[in-house]
Amino acid sequence: MSPHPFRRRVEGLFEDAGLYFDDARAGGAAPCDPRVHDARFFRRILAQGSLGLGESYMEGWWDVADLDGMLYRLLSNDIDQRVRGVGEVWDALRARLMNLQSETRSFEVGERHYDLGNDLYRAMLGKRMVYSCAYWREAHDLDAAQEAKLDLVCRKLGLRPGMRVLDIGCGWGEALKFAAERYGIRGVGVTVSREQADYARSLCTGLPIEIRLQDYREIDEGFDRVFSLGMFEHVGVRNYETYFDVARRCLSADAPDGGLFLLHTIGSATSVDHTDPWIERYIFPNSMLPSAKQISTAIEGRFVCEDWHNFGADYDRTLQAWRANVEAAWDRLPARYDQRFRRMWRFYLAGSMAGFRTRHLQLWQLVLSPRGVPGGYIAPR
Repeated sequence: MSPHPFRRRVEGLFEDAGLYFDDARAGGAAPCDPRVHDARFFRRILAQGSLGLGESYMEGWWDVADLDGMLYRLLSNDIDQRVRGVGEVWDALRARLMNLQSETRSFEVGERHYDLGNDLYRAMLGKRMVYSCAYWREAHDLDAAQEAKLDLVCRKLGLRPGMRVLDIGCGWGEALKFAAERYGIRGVGVTVSREQADYARSLCTGLPIEIRLQDYREIDEGFDRVFSLGMFEHVGVRNYETYFDVARRCLSADAPDGGLFLLHTIGSATSVDHTDPWIERYIFPNSMLPSAKQISTAIEGRFVCEDWHNFGADYDRTLQAWRANVEAAWDRLPARYDQRFRRMWRFYLAGSMAGFRTRHLQLWQLVLSPRGVPGGYIAPR
């Protein structure tokens, strides 16, 4: 079959999003108009959907000056919903048949994503190795916005000297270090990444902080406060009730105010049970984003929701800062981050920006208590 029908179909879809190929736009190409270098691109998009779009970009089949702008237009016009490849059908079936976030699989995301190299994350994330949304309400740069986020978490939890605190998914240890230095807490952090654990132990040297390479399901001890920043996206809907059971059992009955748990997570505007096939294959294996409905169902009978704070628009700005950092650092990073990796990473960051810019994705902080705070909870902002 001639490739022309495929091209015409894709052109129609892109034009519905205000995008044009080969200078077809009246007045000349716009920064978000893609330039196709390989005609196989059109058939691949129709056959593979988002997986084909991302892979063909990684392979250099097309370019665009404003990648996040192009992806924003596609998402805001629901083009992704009109082109679904066989990969997404398979991923959906696999999620229904298997627990993709079981204990035996829990370390896979650590090995494939978080263990890529501390040099990459150090270059991208800034002064503090914090790989979650910053809080830009009164901040003007990334480092200040990340510090504001960490302080917001500590204030929401009402941290005080001597409290014992658990960080589920502690990353490189920055949040516990901040809480120990500024608020005088003692803490335990768990992660499934060896690179993160080694870095966090070094970072927290001399502080009353213990870092463990451990699955969250294995924790069974008492704490005054529990928090989790950007880890819930790896839990999976089949395990939400187990996750909240763990958080609740870890809040000591003797904890001040009965204990508080802060959950910081990306959220989806719709309920799903699997992630985008390109993200699954190249960035976050076995991940999925929760919806408000899924979280509410899982906490019912387990926690009182004291506060639900959405600052998802801040994630677009955070991702832009990360992109600026890593783009400035590529030439200083090791050769293993080759051109294909760079294009993969650009597509990941730009696609994430587009998701938050369309508000299809949110960033939520929930404060939960096992029995309700006596007299009510006053939420800091």
